[in-house]
Amino acid sequence: MLQLDFHPTGRHFLQIPGPSPVPDRILRAISLPTIDHRGPEFGALGRDVLDKIKYVFQTRSPVIIYPASGTGAWEAALTNTLSPGDDVLMFETGHFAALWKAMADRLGLNAEILSREGTDEHLPHAPGWRHGVQADAIERRLRQDTARKIKAVCVAHNETSTGATSDIAAVRRAIDAAGHPALLLVDSISGLGSIDYRHDEWGVDVTISGSQKGLMLPPGMSFNALSPRAIEASKTAGFPRSFWAWGEILAMNADGYWPYTPNTNLLYGLSESLDMLRAEGLPNVFARHDRWAAAVRSAVVAWGLPILCADEQCYSSVLTGVIVPAGVDADALRRLIHERFDLSLGTGLGKVKGRVFRMGHLGDSNDLTLVAMVAGVEMGLRQTGVPLAGSGVEAIMAYLGSHAAPAYRQAAATPGAA
Repeated sequence: MLQLDFHPTGRHFLQIPGPSPVPDRILRAISLPTIDHRGPEFGALGRDVLDKIKYVFQTRSPVIIYPASGTGAWEAALTNTLSPGDDVLMFETGHFAALWKAMADRLGLNAEILSREGTDEHLPHAPGWRHGVQADAIERRLRQDTARKIKAVCVAHNETSTGATSDIAAVRRAIDAAGHPALLLVDSISGLGSIDYRHDEWGVDVTISGSQKGLMLPPGMSFNALSPRAIEASKTAGFPRSFWAWGEILAMNADGYWPYTPNTNLLYGLSESLDMLRAEGLPNVFARHDRWAAAVRSAVVAWGLPILCADEQCYSSVLTGVIVPAGVDADALRRLIHERFDLSLGTGLGKVKGRVFRMGHLGDSNDLTLVAMVAGVEMGLRQTGVPLAGSGVEAIMAYLGSHAAPAYRQAAATPGAA
């Protein structure tokens, strides 16, 4: 029989940028007995989560919940709003933005992807992967589209492969400044529930997200938050779709049900997660992640290693990517750290594979979790022979010690958008 209980004593340090550690409180909720997904108890559960999920997206519009990964929610966003052959404009900020473009190509869309020009001394082959979206470049391209052929602009809010967060409000302003009718589709799979995100206020038409990041759930659930414009677009979209189709789902969601079997026990966990985020209050959640991220970055600066995101204004509060010196294999470093200290770090993806490792600082963590993560990384760096300018452990302890955690404030229990 396959042996799956391979971890040593103590709790494993899961410090990748998702899946993030699942709190015991949520695990207990998921362990409740499975109920009839057509029965009255389930209808009550469905109505509960469909109402509460709006708070995290900061929307009053419907949110679709799929029993699928974030990749499925990407496809749902594209196929419900567009037709084969439509032009879409994307921006390459990293591996996941590039993957979304590849999906659009496979679906038969005419996907144009913009990327940052220039050079970079650390990653000369991927300069755009160290920055967020350039809203002005999107505006310039849309102004050139006098025939209004571009039907949607697709961007990543928090690029998980790089640790760069983009200004979505600026993208919305760019579309409006160009006077262009394109829909705005945003991937916030790793940002939602950790970084400020405002679906309604920022004029997003479809927001894509997943369960396994800031919502602190296992993988297997994804979301499309909709706008009225997106719902109207879905009525004339030309892609064949069945499982992903919004119309039937929205109709059955009105009573708390789905047109197919949903992941019942993950919905128990989602209800608990949303209660936890509501009780803490989104401003407190965001402040907590901001503080953790700044503390981890202080450790990287002390080591003297480059942070993958080169723009301080775009630093992610979910993860920090670190560039290793030329000649050092980042994946070999990660393997050593995992084997010696039972600590999992994120790998470099796509163009930065082997040059980067990523440290997650989101969800069910605390100060000591992050100090331990930095200690494990520092020991691994030293054992690998990477020259360090100073101690990241001392730096993160000093930062956390001098920057007190924000005082806990109970959030108001107002339903709907924040």
